[in-house]
Amino acid sequence: MNWQALRGAVAACTQCGLEKTRTQTVFGVGNEDADWMFIGEAPGADEDRKGEPFVGRAGQLLTSMIQALGFKREQVYIANILRCRPPGNREPSPQEAALCSPFLQRQIALVKPRIIIAVGRIAAQNLLQTDTPIGKMRGQVYRYGPDNIAVVVTYHPAYLLRSPGEKRKSWTDLKFAREVARGDHDSGGND
Repeated sequence: MNWQALRGAVAACTQCGLEKTRTQTVFGVGNEDADWMFIGEAPGADEDRKGEPFVGRAGQLLTSMIQALGFKREQVYIANILRCRPPGNREPSPQEAALCSPFLQRQIALVKPRIIIAVGRIAAQNLLQTDTPIGKMRGQVYRYGPDNIAVVVTYHPAYLLRSPGEKRKSWTDLKFAREVARGDHDSGGND
């Protein structure tokens, strides 16, 4: 599936039932040939209205984090585990995440990023198929898919807005990811 076919498949999807409560799908945004891909949890109310991931307050913080790395938002690719907003901003169910997973897998295959930043617990646990707490996942390099793409985990910007004292840890994660992307760090394989 190319980008156009994938967008159409996402827009027409009715597998998990979230189409009944969404305003629109939130496909993903950014450079389709990006070296860096950021993957979050699911669209919130602002994202559901606009049809773009990370556009609310958490999105503004994510944009700042991306800029701190030396990139513009348009230079990276941003997606979510889910393409539709769960009602009341609840966490995605395992079934919803599983049904939406082929769309994310195809996005990753099309982008072919050098590194993926899993933004938050839900993104990290779903992407890496683990139940390990996020605090224990930070500071390590994981590998994703047949291309062995490096994955680094950090806190979700919404969490950082609620817990500003944790921002320093997230900046440490991003600096670590930059080292991994540059090849400055042993990016051996945790699975």
